[in-house]
Amino acid sequence: RKNTKRVPSFRKLLRTSKIKLDNKLKNKQYKQQSAAKKYRKEQKKLREAVRDAISRKPFPLEECKKKQVGKSEKWEEEEEDALPLDMMDEDDLKLMEDLAQKASFLTRDLSSNEPVHVKKRKHENVIDKYEKVPRRMQTEPEKELIHLLPIKDKGGIIPQTMEKPVLNVAQDEEEDTEEMEEAEDFNEEPLPVLTPEEMAAQRRQKLQERKVHIAALASAILSEPDNNIKKLKELRAMLMEQDPNVAVIVRKLVMVSLMEIFKDIVPSYKIRPLTEAEKATKVKKETQKLREFEEGLVSQYKFYLENLEQTIKDWKQRKLKKSNVVSLKAYKGLAEIAVKCLCELLVALPHFNFHNNIIVLIVPLMNDASKMISELCFEAVKKLFKQDKLGYASLGVVKVISGLVRGRNYDVRPEVLKVFLHLRIKEVELQKDAEDIAPKKKFMTYKEKRKNLSRMQRKWKKAEEKLERELLEAEASESKEKKLKLHTETLNIVFVTYFRILKKAQKSPLLPAVLEGLAKFAHLINVEFFDDLLIVLHSLIASGGLSYRESLHCILSAFHILSGQGDVLNIDPMKFYTHLYKTLFSLHAGRTNDDIGIVLQCLDAMFAKRRKQVSQQRALAFLKRLSMLALHVLPNSSVGILATNSVLMQTFPKMDLLLDNESQGSGVYLPELDEPEHCNAQNTALWELHLLQRHYHPTVQKFAAHLIVGAPTEGSGALSLDLSQRPATELFEAYSMRGMTFNPPVASVTPRRKDTFSQTDSFIDEELNKQLQQHISETVVHKPLDFAKHLKESSL
Repeated sequence: RKNTKRVPSFRKLLRTSKIKLDNKLKNKQYKQQSAAKKYRKEQKKLREAVRDAISRKPFPLEECKKKQVGKSEKWEEEEEDALPLDMMDEDDLKLMEDLAQKASFLTRDLSSNEPVHVKKRKHENVIDKYEKVPRRMQTEPEKELIHLLPIKDKGGIIPQTMEKPVLNVAQDEEEDTEEMEEAEDFNEEPLPVLTPEEMAAQRRQKLQERKVHIAALASAILSEPDNNIKKLKELRAMLMEQDPNVAVIVRKLVMVSLMEIFKDIVPSYKIRPLTEAEKATKVKKETQKLREFEEGLVSQYKFYLENLEQTIKDWKQRKLKKSNVVSLKAYKGLAEIAVKCLCELLVALPHFNFHNNIIVLIVPLMNDASKMISELCFEAVKKLFKQDKLGYASLGVVKVISGLVRGRNYDVRPEVLKVFLHLRIKEVELQKDAEDIAPKKKFMTYKEKRKNLSRMQRKWKKAEEKLERELLEAEASESKEKKLKLHTETLNIVFVTYFRILKKAQKSPLLPAVLEGLAKFAHLINVEFFDDLLIVLHSLIASGGLSYRESLHCILSAFHILSGQGDVLNIDPMKFYTHLYKTLFSLHAGRTNDDIGIVLQCLDAMFAKRRKQVSQQRALAFLKRLSMLALHVLPNSSVGILATNSVLMQTFPKMDLLLDNESQGSGVYLPELDEPEHCNAQNTALWELHLLQRHYHPTVQKFAAHLIVGAPTEGSGALSLDLSQRPATELFEAYSMRGMTFNPPVASVTPRRKDTFSQTDSFIDEELNKQLQQHISETVVHKPLDFAKHLKESSL
């Protein structure tokens, strides 16, 4: 019979770790020992049973009767307490006692019709059977013989045998028990007590050994990944470090080391599993070696990600392992390192296997209660969005975020939705009618060539098309159409999420993030949704439940919609103009003046991009109110507002009415009226510019002087190119005072020296003053001291 056992394959060896193999071997040995012990016990029981059957004597029937009689007496005593014995005669009692002495009366089943002595005969038959059992003598067990090589002599072949040595089972058991007792005694010996200094030194030594081992494995893997892929398994096994003194630090080091190793050795393509047909085909040694390397790399990468996931789960569930090596407090540090590793792999390996699994792990942690972990995940997703040129990874993240928001019933942190603002989406697929108008270029058919081209032209056209096809095949980058398709699908999911929140959770804290996102991507929304979206935005503003910052985002979203594809719609957004005009005096004028940036964007979309749809009265009212606002805000806000006023005066030519003191038309200017069309702004003047000319900021002074002369583009009153060609929002950021710096920097002024009056000369006598001046002016000459000279003079 052939041996059907096969050598375990490389894949099977990868699946089974060293610990598993040790456990299997121990289990096998334990089963063999227990089976042998069980067999010995059964043999012992059989021998005892035979011995008892030989030596046991059958009990006579009289003893049985006596026992039963004794039981009946007890039963009778119990019954005497319950029966009324006074009602029975002495003769009846005596008769009952006589009957009780007979075993047949007590043991007989009264309901049966058998004769009285049937059971007695049965007992006699049992005794006879015992007597008939043959007695076996206790003989020695047969000795097993071992056949040896035979001896050949003159008489012929002489067979040789030898008795097989029999192990004494009892002796083996005694030896086992003695060994167990010795081991227990050894364990009971007290360990040597170490001082804290010795424990710290021992811990440092262990930690240094682990570090050297990790470094050696990592350098071996990085030097030759193909040959040393098995060492990845050995390094990954150190994630289960069991020494409680160094377990936490070693696990952290191994996590980070494996992360850096995978970032270095992972190929720049995705590894797919081999099909059965590919496995069956014979390949070269180099190809087989590459396949084994890829298979081992993917499996170890998968196990590593599972270990990181398990670490995070243990920390989230506050789950303590049975081994008790790592405390609950240390689990948080391990989980933070695991999240860092996952974030690094998310950004560094977006093309490799299991990237979607990493996304599914990271995105829910963006909503985690731990601030550090959530910020790590936010930054990783932002980096992924910024570097994702094609859009595969962005689409996967957006899908998971949309499912998370919907699954949590919109109870997530606003930062989760603010991540959408970092998407690199600037264009999407056009509508079908536009595609029909401009169909994509196709190669000419044979009939078209025969009809329109000559023979020589057909020949050149054929060569040209062949070259174009080869270029398209050789081109490594993805086509623009594919990119547009991915971006369109991503943006559809983003808008679905936004519209769900606008419809179902208008009082949610996510609303500001939704409005901010709509303001950024509104120009990419389909025209079919414009009317409904504008109605929803206006109803949100009219409800009065929004803060002024949220209402500014609503206004900005509405004008982004109308400035893009919404130009074809005949809609007058007068309500949004009125609301912004009303909101200007509610803006924060202190350090947190970031809302001015949103106002500047709104003004650019409302006036610069829609100059033909804006009336002169509306523009004059906004110019006057913005000039009043510039007096009360920080210098960077003033610069941005005055830059917007300059654009208004250049865009609308009749704005110089406000530079004249004489009123134009009837009525008086009503600054408290919130209707820009009816406040009579043409009857006032921009007197605020004279105050702004005395502003402490030099750039504000330049803009005020420029506006007073009518905001010319050329001449002496024109601004420098650095100020005139930059948009208002950019100037607002450039002159910001967030870092407590002044732009332009303040020049350091040296104070003038004043003549100081010294009172010392007036209080000192003239002669003493002369001596002092003479002593100060003299140069002091230091001479060496000669002590021997003075000693000689004194001795003489």
